[in-house]
Amino acid sequence: MWLWERYTSPFKLASLGIMGMNQRNVNYIGRYNPRKLYPLVDNKLKTKHIAVAAGVTVPKLIGTIQHQHEVKKIADMVKDWPGFCIKPARGSGGKGILVIMRQEDGLFYKPNGKAETVSDLERHISNILAGLFSLGGKPDFVMVEDLIHFDNVFDGYSFEGVPDTRVIIFKGFPVMSMMRLSTASSDGKANLHQGAVGVGICLRTGRAVRGVQYNQPLRHHPDTNKDLFDLQVPHWLKLLNLAASCYEMSGLGYIGTDMVLDKKRGPMLLELNARPGLSIQIANAAGLLPRLRQIEKLGNFSMSVEERVAYAMEHFGVFPTQTLA
Repeated sequence: MWLWERYTSPFKLASLGIMGMNQRNVNYIGRYNPRKLYPLVDNKLKTKHIAVAAGVTVPKLIGTIQHQHEVKKIADMVKDWPGFCIKPARGSGGKGILVIMRQEDGLFYKPNGKAETVSDLERHISNILAGLFSLGGKPDFVMVEDLIHFDNVFDGYSFEGVPDTRVIIFKGFPVMSMMRLSTASSDGKANLHQGAVGVGICLRTGRAVRGVQYNQPLRHHPDTNKDLFDLQVPHWLKLLNLAASCYEMSGLGYIGTDMVLDKKRGPMLLELNARPGLSIQIANAAGLLPRLRQIEKLGNFSMSVEERVAYAMEHFGVFPTQTLA
């Protein structure tokens, strides 16, 4: 019987160290994430400000739009930027993000080649301001950022989107990681619930250990047929150090750090998540609980970012599973 059958008992999952949502919410999010700090991560602009102050690399901010009467300024704001990204400051799960790869003859082209007019952009921004994509449907504001130019090493691993790396950080220690690769079914967004591919990444080596889509194992990207087992994240140590430093930066004990690799600027922080999902366990064919409990047993003695990363690489490295063989 394989570890990830479609149906299995809660007792078997518990014996494998699989963390459920209630455990996550009560024992880790509720215990280690002070609610007063949530605005720092729920608001992407605030996250960007604290990241810049901490010396953490982030995508360049082109501008913001906070009120309906400012919507018309979008064309002038981006006139000198061949490509850009429009996103809600309080969005989640990739909802409301509009990526423009280039502009030509007054039209703005999405990654799939579809052209948008200025009116289309203004309409989308108005929807963001109205809270259509925000947490709880509350009024929001718009961030316009420079495009991420992802490293050519990832060619073929993602379909019309930038692949990102999710690293779960607990008390400053990386405990589990995966890459999220966009697909046609996910509409170019790195969202597993919308059909993106999740690839478990070994914390020791930065290499792929398992691939899944819709919680089912697979070896090749469904759109490009790229062999997922060949995937290895470059600058892995630098990426882990950057992710681990988000513990001091945010003050949150249990967070998901979403990292991207820009071919010019290297690893960058895309955003933080105070309520990271649990499907990373499926991508790694491993449970979070044994790793979290091992960190808790260490106590509260002080370790540097580099020491925490070294500990995680030594103790939480995994090897490729039979599902990618």
